[in-house]
Amino acid sequence: MENHFYIVGVYALMSLHLLLVQGARQGQEIKCGACRALVDEMEWAISQIDPKKMIQTGSFRIDPDGSQSVREVPFSRSESHLLELMEEVCERMNDYGERRKTYERHASRDGTAMDLSDVAFDSRVSSSLKFACETIVEQHEDELIEFFAHETDNVKDKLCSKRTGLCDHALKIPHDEL
Repeated sequence: MENHFYIVGVYALMSLHLLLVQGARQGQEIKCGACRALVDEMEWAISQIDPKKMIQTGSFRIDPDGSQSVREVPFSRSESHLLELMEEVCERMNDYGERRKTYERHASRDGTAMDLSDVAFDSRVSSSLKFACETIVEQHEDELIEFFAHETDNVKDKLCSKRTGLCDHALKIPHDEL
């Protein structure tokens, strides 16, 4: 009889451990998916701004020598514009669904039809992505601004995997599964 309780106890602990590991894995996948979707949305929003549109940044104070330290930067990559985008980007997580353990946009930006045959629509997924996105924006605001202000190549991997570590597990997954 004691042996039976021991076996049931070990089984219960193993089941609990498996659930915790699986939950942690799902949490990591949600954070990674949210980061990748956030990058996609930010890059798309940045691309919608005329690259010739400039904004002056820096100090407008006049130095003792009569000069100002003002410089022109593209508006699309200015800190003020990026902050504005980050305030609204997580709302767009409602446009994402789950496809083979990745998260993909299910609403096109331009109204064209999309293949949604194997995309799972679940409000819990959208809510989880939105919450993860908001957490990422809150915890990594400086990195986001730094990357989008200066980086243009491979931002998704550089930011989500190397800089924040949110997609470290994805580095071990073959790219056809991503």
